[in-house]
Amino acid sequence: MVELGRPILIGMVHLPALPGSPQNHLPLDDIVGRAVDDAATLERAGFGAVIVENFGDAPFAADRVDPITVASMAVVAREVIQAAALPVGINVLRNDAAAGLAIAAAIGAAFIRVNVHVGVAATDQGIIEGQAADTLRLRDRLAPEVGILADVHVKHSSPLSQPDIGLAAEETAYRGQADMLIVSGETTGRAVDLENLRRVKQAVPDRPLLVGSGASVNTVAELLTHADGVIVGSSLKPGGQIEQPVDAQLAAAFVRAAGIVGGHT
Repeated sequence: MVELGRPILIGMVHLPALPGSPQNHLPLDDIVGRAVDDAATLERAGFGAVIVENFGDAPFAADRVDPITVASMAVVAREVIQAAALPVGINVLRNDAAAGLAIAAAIGAAFIRVNVHVGVAATDQGIIEGQAADTLRLRDRLAPEVGILADVHVKHSSPLSQPDIGLAAEETAYRGQADMLIVSGETTGRAVDLENLRRVKQAVPDRPLLVGSGASVNTVAELLTHADGVIVGSSLKPGGQIEQPVDAQLAAAFVRAAGIVGGHT
């Protein structure tokens, strides 16, 4: 299963709208170039892993994405893997774990992120139900070595099946068999509730816990006293604008603030 150093620093490679998406205006070669550049910037800064995510594809499908999305993400992520000596993860928004696993198995990615792995959530895509049973069985067939990073009370949603975040964490880790847990703020870029981090860590002390949103150069050190790592994207972009490329100086400053020696611009 995926092993990442401590503290775990995962940088986001936010993809522009892919072919087939309503907002797509870039050819795939340009999207590949931007993704490779972002991954290289994160690697030079000292990040330990990256996640390739189809962030620009909003509005997202609730569960199964179109085949063109799977094909495009596989092409892009493969180029990232070849260009960067980092573990690469896949997140197929909004919740297509099967597509994420298929891509990971085909190109050699290290892990996937699943927004709703167990339980039921109300989201802007409608009601999403976790498919942990299918996901775990598919992983066993395709890529047993691929890690599953699963959100607990994922952002942009309201939990319907288990409102207690500690119990939801237990279900995600022990019944859903997730390898790492993620706790975020309410929406992209919003700060996480430290009490939620504490409750999840207390409920599931034997799984790495990641902060999934809102980490910044000013908050990362404190967050790492409550969690094992962070996933960060928007605060590494000029003005916090996700459509912008990762800024080398912001990325390096973030790594230094996290207490990691050796990052450079």
